[in-house]
Amino acid sequence: MFEWIKDRKRRLIQVISAVLYNCNIGGFAEGRIYQGASKGMCVPGLNCYSCPGAIGSCPLGSVQSALVSAKYKFPYYIIGVLLLFGILLGRVICGFLCPFGLIQELLYKIPTKKVKKGKWSEKLSLLKYVILVVFVVIIPLTMSAPGFCKYICPAGTLEAGVPLVSSNQRLQSLTGFLFNWKIGIMITILVMTVFVFRGFCRFLCPLGAFYGLFNKISVFGFVIDKDKCTGCNACTITCKLDVKKVGDMECVQCGECINKCKENAIKFKRK
Repeated sequence: MFEWIKDRKRRLIQVISAVLYNCNIGGFAEGRIYQGASKGMCVPGLNCYSCPGAIGSCPLGSVQSALVSAKYKFPYYIIGVLLLFGILLGRVICGFLCPFGLIQELLYKIPTKKVKKGKWSEKLSLLKYVILVVFVVIIPLTMSAPGFCKYICPAGTLEAGVPLVSSNQRLQSLTGFLFNWKIGIMITILVMTVFVFRGFCRFLCPLGAFYGLFNKISVFGFVIDKDKCTGCNACTITCKLDVKKVGDMECVQCGECINKCKENAIKFKRK
């Protein structure tokens, strides 16, 4: 019963975050991107700037845009915001405040045979760090293009591309290979998440890769009480992610492991 209540609390926070990020409901009906003052601020999770309902900017899209124009001025604001999010929350953002994380978890609930983690998934989880360096940093700096947003991001296609193209005939006439490519990427990733728990977060998300760098030093998150831990590894064995230790770079800080620990050795830290 306690585990059910804890899970529902986290799900409620995820839903509230998604609604707050995208509370410009009229934008979906009009097929227009909100241009209010709040668009100058970044939300913590992956949420496309061009989503008709979005009232804030995506940190990943913002950093790519900033790097594209970095030759003119250094992106102090967005770098500072990302560091602030990382130092305060780390991947708590992934577990609680990311709308695309919520979508993946809901799709995983579809009853079907699931793919279990293993050495293959552990190695594949390194791919998101490659994507972070290549598509978020190198391509914007060398090709003046937001590499991840332009070629990969399934959240942008789902939240912005599909709604805008569906409601705007002018945009429909402009779609071509790139849009079809992004649709294919999106469908592939969404289908994958039905069988692989948070597959995008684990293997492809550069924002999660960045936040993971701060998991050990973040103000908030889950840690192990070494005085109580017996080393049974029930937390990592039952975790659906490629976690070697609670709070490491692959941990999305969801807290599900708390209920698996018989020694009550896992706690939420507040530095």
